[in-house]
Amino acid sequence: MQTRHVVIIGAGPAGLCLSLALAQQGMQVDVIERQGADALAEPGFDGREIALTHASMRLLRTLGVWQHIAEDEISPIRRACIMDGARAHFKVDGTALGHDHLGTLVSNHIIRAAAWKAVTAQARIRVHADARVESVSCQGDFASAHLGDGKELRAPLLVAADSRFSEARRGMGIPAHMHDFGKSMLVCRMQHDASTAGTAWEWFGNGMTRALLPLGEHLSSVVLTLPDAEAQALMRLSAEDFAREVTTHYEGRLGSMSLASTIHRYPLVATWSRRFVGPRFALAGDAAVGMHPVTAHGFNLGLASVEHLAQAAGDGWRRHGDPGDAALLARYQRRHRMSSAPMFAGTQLLLGVFTGPHAFLRPLRRVVMSAGSRVPALRRALAANLVDDGPRPASLARHLRVALNVLRPRIGSGRPHT
Repeated sequence: MQTRHVVIIGAGPAGLCLSLALAQQGMQVDVIERQGADALAEPGFDGREIALTHASMRLLRTLGVWQHIAEDEISPIRRACIMDGARAHFKVDGTALGHDHLGTLVSNHIIRAAAWKAVTAQARIRVHADARVESVSCQGDFASAHLGDGKELRAPLLVAADSRFSEARRGMGIPAHMHDFGKSMLVCRMQHDASTAGTAWEWFGNGMTRALLPLGEHLSSVVLTLPDAEAQALMRLSAEDFAREVTTHYEGRLGSMSLASTIHRYPLVATWSRRFVGPRFALAGDAAVGMHPVTAHGFNLGLASVEHLAQAAGDGWRRHGDPGDAALLARYQRRHRMSSAPMFAGTQLLLGVFTGPHAFLRPLRRVVMSAGSRVPALRRALAANLVDDGPRPASLARHLRVALNVLRPRIGSGRPHT
């Protein structure tokens, strides 16, 4: 006999949000997490600022997470500027589509704390903190997570949301493609003289990728992607010397800069799981797709997996009395692949073109930058991907409606909008 029960491994933002989405579908949820309850309730600053699309904000509101995020922790992204070298660039904003901002920035630790507050208020969710999963298995109608203290948690559906290096994924025999970029991402907050005007940067060139995420008029998160040895050398500098080096890396465009937080370093490894589901088993968040941060879509894709997996589990229970119904898990896999594959492949291609060392790529970069600066419809298409608040992936009909909305300014006015 099946039960209305799901077990999730991993209490990161994706795992906690998934537990909330499943609870809203009527499921009883057990969440297993290595960290202690204190660390889950009050996570420390980790340097990561999450760029949320309108679709992600909608889902966080629906799940009851957004309500626990203070207004002063939310920073709007009004426009984005993509640059190649010192001069070539184009800007994207949402004004042509009726939006005054493309998305918002919220720190990762703030999202985690807000999700935890929402989870603790939900009677259908039970969190097992300080618990280690020793192994996972599937036996007919149930999958099991075997814990280090000898306990076994069984459910018709077991979900791994335990990072892009998921041990549960490996335990279930699901292979994953891993692309180690041989570089690290260095993140911290910096004060600076010049105003950001709410503009996010993505800046290629000079052997590194530089990003800037506006947290205030004179406060930003800076993200440097560079060889790991250089990243470690920067971290060993004094705060003053570090600030001078970062000011140099940003070519003084922000004026004088000073360190405003701790510095954090993360290895850059992108992952793509060959399958997102198995018998009584599914992957969510980074365990399914671990994105390179250059397009800032990792958590947004993770939330898309949350929305569609919860819907599949809920439909499985309502139609067949089984939240782990194989056909509906297969539907989840198709939908999440449709949602994430173009973004994953496009990001890999973007990185190859704009960070590759080969001289023959330079003309292609110029073509891309020229198209971005000269073709308004392309900029509107990029903006539409961020401001669309519908579930992903959309139906074909919905894709067509979005495409028409992108083209409408040109059709309606008889002249291009810039």
